[in-house]
Amino acid sequence: MNNPVIQAEEFEARLSAMRAAMEAENVDLFMAFSNLLDPSAVRYFTDFSAVNESSAVIFTQKSATLCSGQASYDYALIKNKLQSAKIKVFPEVGEVSGFEYDFDGQLDFAEYFKEIASKEKIKKIALAGKLTFPATIYNKLKAVFPAAEIIDFDGVLYDIRVIKSENEIACIKKACEIVTNTFTASVPQIEKGMTERHIQGIFEANMAKFGAESSVMAFAPMIATGNVNSHISMCRNSMRQVEEGEILNIAAGVCYEGYNGIICSPHVLGAVPQKIKDAVKCAYDALNLASSKMKPGVGAKEILDTYTAYLTKEGYIDYCPYGSLHSTGMLECEAPVFSVENNRMIRENMTICIDAYFKGMEWGSFRIEDVYHITKQGAKRITAYNDNALPKKFLN
Repeated sequence: MNNPVIQAEEFEARLSAMRAAMEAENVDLFMAFSNLLDPSAVRYFTDFSAVNESSAVIFTQKSATLCSGQASYDYALIKNKLQSAKIKVFPEVGEVSGFEYDFDGQLDFAEYFKEIASKEKIKKIALAGKLTFPATIYNKLKAVFPAAEIIDFDGVLYDIRVIKSENEIACIKKACEIVTNTFTASVPQIEKGMTERHIQGIFEANMAKFGAESSVMAFAPMIATGNVNSHISMCRNSMRQVEEGEILNIAAGVCYEGYNGIICSPHVLGAVPQKIKDAVKCAYDALNLASSKMKPGVGAKEILDTYTAYLTKEGYIDYCPYGSLHSTGMLECEAPVFSVENNRMIRENMTICIDAYFKGMEWGSFRIEDVYHITKQGAKRITAYNDNALPKKFLN
């Protein structure tokens, strides 16, 4: 079985790319913070994703440091692929309960910042992870470097990550293969009377069976069913039992080597009511029409205008709160987002999710979402389930 990985030399190349970006912006120190909600920045540079803790990386032009909590230190030692990085332990990225370990050699961030200050002149600091960066670390950074300018580097980091390498594309394709196999195996197992949580368990078991390290970090499989629960865009599954003839709005994704593959798909047990068939057909056709426009050099406005024009013509525009077009990779939904307003250009070797979201019909809501690789010729869908399953169930 082909199980692609990111090689160690690629992690060193990523560090070099960040240092080049730092030099271009006169940045002396870069720090990225990652937690369980968003482990992507630290994993992107080191392949390390903390277990039950947070983590960070600190880069200057002279040094690279992977910052681990106490409990994950052993894992960091075997997982880290940034060979030029030192691994140091800090309680500020340890378990959130403040559990105290008897760990020799751990540092306080204030101590380590002072050590850096004694060796290097730090006038400008760049941070990534602004929505989660802890005040306790930020305040120590400010105290040790009171005269330094601190800027946001999230956009710079996403710009570095948005064009995928050959190895990254291989990992994303593998994730998409796993999630396709998961849907293909799981959906036929769904039976009348099962609860949403029972169905979630079926999906999670098949994810592991086919080689996923986990579900996507953003959410566990979401099985939103019926004319109430299906309207909830992001949800936790309930003990509601599914019935025949109603909408099942299924969203699930897998993580493989830190990269994500995601599928959203509607399903109905038994005979499908005609009004559900009509809506699913429109959404599926609109998604295919929009994705046919996704070629290098094409702006988001042309793609999304094509999508909304089709929904308007077919009479479903009032049920479409948005047409989502976003990058995907180490996060299921990561920057950049493509919109009519920003008219961001499609570029070769991006990986993009596009979804058709129909919300608010009297019988429920659903989403069709797939992952695409942008090639020279255009967008190639790399999640295969919807293309196989939807025509058989809804378009006959």
